[in-house]
Amino acid sequence: MDMEKLKYPIGQFVMPEVFDQKQVDTWISEIEALPEQLKSATENLTDEELNQSYRPGGWTLRQVVHHVPDSHMNAYIRFKQAITEDIPVIRPYYEERWAETGEAKNGDIKLSLDLLTALHQRWAAFLKTLKIEDYQRKYIHPAHHQELTLANMLGMYAWHGKHHLAHITNTITK
Repeated sequence: MDMEKLKYPIGQFVMPEVFDQKQVDTWISEIEALPEQLKSATENLTDEELNQSYRPGGWTLRQVVHHVPDSHMNAYIRFKQAITEDIPVIRPYYEERWAETGEAKNGDIKLSLDLLTALHQRWAAFLKTLKIEDYQRKYIHPAHHQELTLANMLGMYAWHGKHHLAHITNTITK
């Protein structure tokens, strides 16, 4: 299998031309569904399986599971900042370094799955309070040197969850 397919098993995120309430609802539903999908995909995995990488040079499945709530916690905070501040500059984090910390490399995935469940419940509840025009609010990501809309980021994080879920499901079905 080629490296691009291993890196991006569902392809890269592409923002649809039409962004409407139907799209918002779809993405929120995907965010709500992700914790249970990850639990289901990982519930019978052994430590040996969790410690295998989804691609050469890539993270282990355990690191992927821990990465998702790390990333989505940051996303939740960024969304709240963009709603409560005028085009805030967000604080980036080094996801590759976070994935190398002890609990991310060796820790029990149940902790991260429980965290993701609570986080996504809270995040979805928050997202459902937003009006369609709120998704045009922006934040600045200094590493990308651009303003990003919440519409784009909602889609990106819905994609992000499915992207990493595919890393896990594709690896365990090999």
